[in-house]
Amino acid sequence: MINKKSIWFLTLFSLILVLSVYYITMPSELLLNTNADYTSKENNETPTTTINESTFLVALRVEAEEELLKEMENLRLILNSNESSIEEKNEAFDKMKELNTTKGEEEKLENKIKEVYQLESFVKIKDDQIEIVVNKKENDNDLANKIMRTIQDEYETPKYITVKFASE
Repeated sequence: MINKKSIWFLTLFSLILVLSVYYITMPSELLLNTNADYTSKENNETPTTTINESTFLVALRVEAEEELLKEMENLRLILNSNESSIEEKNEAFDKMKELNTTKGEEEKLENKIKEVYQLESFVKIKDDQIEIVVNKKENDNDLANKIMRTIQDEYETPKYITVKFASE
């Protein structure tokens, strides 16, 4: 009789096998960054790289993503555990839904700031606190107030909103 663990093992093993075969059979030109970089190397030109987003914002995103993944993994362990009670499983499931909703709200607010103010930003929501880090060199109190009002307009209840300016 086949149990769940062996089915998962076979599924993941076959996925790894398929991806490995695909990677091995892929032409080497596809492994280069872009065709433009490939042609510029042939012409003895040095390729230029432009970074659109602050490395500080990327670091904040990576840190937040790692934190989210750890928390989601802990909640999955609770959900899959045979020792967990139904109440614990329900709480874990509700917490997972809440984390996904919060992540969606953060992305929506980042897009709103980018759309309205043409600024890259990082948004972190925790309970009724919203922390915003904007990629801009100089501090601008008027801009910070406008961003805070724009974000507060998205919610019916008052939120504690902080705006920080950071540059590379």
